[in-house]
Amino acid sequence: MTPRYGTVTAEGTQLWGLLTDAGFHDLSAAHPQWATLRDVITAGPLTDLPDAAPLTHPMGSFRYDIPVPNPEKIICVGVNFPDRNAEYKDGQDAPPNMSLFPRFARSFVGHGSPLTRPPESHQLDYEGEIAVIIGKGGRRIPQDQALDHIAALTLCNEGTIRDWVRHAKFNVTQGKNWDGSGAIGPWLIPFTDHAQILDVGLSTRVNGELRQEDRTGRMMFPVAREIAYISTFTTLVPGDIIITGTPTGAGARFDPPKFLKPGDEIVVAADGIGSLVNGVVDE
Repeated sequence: MTPRYGTVTAEGTQLWGLLTDAGFHDLSAAHPQWATLRDVITAGPLTDLPDAAPLTHPMGSFRYDIPVPNPEKIICVGVNFPDRNAEYKDGQDAPPNMSLFPRFARSFVGHGSPLTRPPESHQLDYEGEIAVIIGKGGRRIPQDQALDHIAALTLCNEGTIRDWVRHAKFNVTQGKNWDGSGAIGPWLIPFTDHAQILDVGLSTRVNGELRQEDRTGRMMFPVAREIAYISTFTTLVPGDIIITGTPTGAGARFDPPKFLKPGDEIVVAADGIGSLVNGVVDE
């Protein structure tokens, strides 16, 4: 079984280690030189870590955190599937360059924690995505070498406050960064084979209803191009997160819209990675 590395909080202490169906297997106590998984990734590939360890925290005794709790950068790619481009109904062909925006780590919770709907808006929406974690940093990374810079894969529910996305003419940052509005996790899957990202099935379900489904092979801007393009203007460092784009089917695109409400359950799933599950609560 592919090892799954994650970050949890148990009894008020944040730990990193292995996650299995039985629970959490702490590795951080044996490696005090690495405070977080970002430090681990900076030091070397995840494949250098043990892939087995004693169970230290059974299920129910810990909280999942986002796997890399302190990334330097989280950069999101917008409108990256053909059907998403068509959703805008603006008559424009696929753009020559990708749309990008930043997110802050505070805007994400871990697997199993609820997304927060703020009192200022009830237009909380879901966006299921695959996220890549940079392992080997660099600037102006050639596209044909870009996938070699990935350390791991995980999942993201890139929760969005829709009306705040439209508050300004040229940016979406304020609609994308509400505290606790999205989720990343549950764990990191070490990236060892380019096939892990080239044509992967991705889906999002809300209360069991399939809302989003597509494959990474249909991305207008494949992950290798994302890494090459982003690294042109900013130096990527180990632990950086690139959130790669969501398929059609977000709640805002229904008539009437299907925004999230307290009690809903959202499941983002991808082949070879797993499932990210979150509920919704009001702030």
